[in-house]
Amino acid sequence: MPNIRKSIEIVICIQIMIISAMIPVYFSLPIFNGDTQILEFPITWQIPLVILITLIFNGQVVGTAFTIYLLLGLFLIPVFYDGGSLGYLLTPNFGYLIGYYPIIIIIDNLKKKNRSIDIYSFLKSSFFGIALMHIVGIFYSVIQNLYLQQIDNLIYNISKYSLGKFGYHLLMLAPITLLINIINRINKFKNDN
Repeated sequence: MPNIRKSIEIVICIQIMIISAMIPVYFSLPIFNGDTQILEFPITWQIPLVILITLIFNGQVVGTAFTIYLLLGLFLIPVFYDGGSLGYLLTPNFGYLIGYYPIIIIIDNLKKKNRSIDIYSFLKSSFFGIALMHIVGIFYSVIQNLYLQQIDNLIYNISKYSLGKFGYHLLMLAPITLLINIINRINKFKNDN
């Protein structure tokens, strides 16, 4: 029975990862004359939802699901934001995808240490996880640009993929922060049963 449950959780996580990679982030803001203005962020919902499913499910389940997601994208179907295939290894985006593993590990450790997660600990751990994701992405980009002898692209890649998105990634922690109490109740229910 536990293997079936774990398999179902893995499938759910993979589905969330695939769907969230395809959904851009939009916010509508009311303006004074009664209209709304639509703001588009240059990111998807994938990072906040990976953090969310790591808070709900076991980190090993999410890590396994993410590995399957990477293998699907590299070898079978284009599930990544900008496509897929082995050619994706040559893009800076792949380094940031690898950087999801530290996020999963850090959030899972937070969940294991605290029976009930407080907002401060969540924000601190999430900030650290997202920062590590960007460091892994930058490191991958440096190695890639050195190997391909395209040093001119390095500053552009760091600006576009890290400096240009880091603030947005942190801002996307707000919706999850609002769900912390609900997540704590879900985890308490799961632990009691």
